[in-house]
Amino acid sequence: MKHEDSVDLTRVGPGTVMGEFMRQYWMPAALSSEVKADGEPVRLMLLGEKLIAFRDSEGRVGILDHRCPHRCASLFLGRNEESGIRCVYHGWKFDVSGRCVDMPNVPVRQDFKDKVHAKAYRTAERNGLVWVYMGRQQASPPPLPNIEANLIPDNEIWCLQRECNWLQALEGDIDTSHVGFLHVGMLSPEDLDEDHPMRPTVVNRTPEYEVRSTDWGAMYGGFRPNDDGNMSWRVAHFMFPFWTQTPNARFSTRAIARAWVPMDDEHSMLFDISGGIDEGNPAYISKRKTGEPLYEKFVYEPNTTDWYGRWRCRDRQHNDWGLDRESQRNGTQYTGIPNITIQDQAVTESMGPITDHAHEHLAPTDQMIARTRRIVLMAARAWRDKGVLPPGAHQPDVFMGARAGSFLHDPKVSLDDAYREQLEKAVRWKPEAKAVAEA
Repeated sequence: MKHEDSVDLTRVGPGTVMGEFMRQYWMPAALSSEVKADGEPVRLMLLGEKLIAFRDSEGRVGILDHRCPHRCASLFLGRNEESGIRCVYHGWKFDVSGRCVDMPNVPVRQDFKDKVHAKAYRTAERNGLVWVYMGRQQASPPPLPNIEANLIPDNEIWCLQRECNWLQALEGDIDTSHVGFLHVGMLSPEDLDEDHPMRPTVVNRTPEYEVRSTDWGAMYGGFRPNDDGNMSWRVAHFMFPFWTQTPNARFSTRAIARAWVPMDDEHSMLFDISGGIDEGNPAYISKRKTGEPLYEKFVYEPNTTDWYGRWRCRDRQHNDWGLDRESQRNGTQYTGIPNITIQDQAVTESMGPITDHAHEHLAPTDQMIARTRRIVLMAARAWRDKGVLPPGAHQPDVFMGARAGSFLHDPKVSLDDAYREQLEKAVRWKPEAKAVAEA
């Protein structure tokens, strides 16, 4: 990869190619549960901007630049009261739209609050998630994307901060050949029952790939023959601008989506969303023949109020991600790291805050990564150079074409036909849930 390409893909601050491109999409900002009515403001770092989120007395969510427009004191210190956030320095108060509604330290005849606005972004909520739109079209933002997993009431959402660039974090989700080593390298076929969901990967650790460009981004199908004569497919997606769907759930009955939201160039926040029939994550409910669980759950650090204080795991770079060399030697875990999510975290963070792509040697099994980089770079530059609308940003239903998961199919049937057949049989959630957009 050329150095210029790498820079354009990984830098996300204001004025950068990727930063301006991503600002044309609605983005997950926080869990709805993180902001309480008249409760404490929450610090957010998004696309290199320091923001605060608060919920007012009526339940509306505001996301503002943390600097008060008066003297730039942080509104994080502010009082969330009576339908607005009040700066504690001079008492200026702002509503969720950023409008100044009170200027109590200024004589009435000199008051100019109607001319002052805090920098504020449009917000919306849907099924447990607060969304923000940071683009240019503040007066008329596009519709929320119909990411299927977020259309399901009572879905499950969890977050995890990753201390590296958004792109290398995301690429771990679209690289299926690593599963046979990083996650199940300690297993042999004899360790698993015949119907174990991970058995095809253990039997054959060298999957072949088919990759497609799609209206929503890109899709891959990793395939390998199964013991019963069927073809085992693991189908996954990249969706603009930073979404993935991983192939770890049952294709027919469960919808999943993962957003790798850039906090800044060197930190990203994962929003993992899933819904539908919950058969449990096979990584945690399934066991070896001996009855031993395959993995342990990870543990969070307590959240703090600093800019990087939300949703950090206990095992991070400071303790080598909980690496246990004895576990690695005796075959308990191929990596010596007991949690599947932290295994991914360790390898992507070990690349450094931003991967130096000049040192890479991509292989045929990296087709999906190469395709995704190319289509993202081309789309971002097309927006910058020609004003070409970012794919899907104004077409919310385009994302409904994506569904990920594992399935078995007749080996004579092509990926396109097999995927279409599976999609027609799957339980789907239609875009009926309405988001509440704030002024």
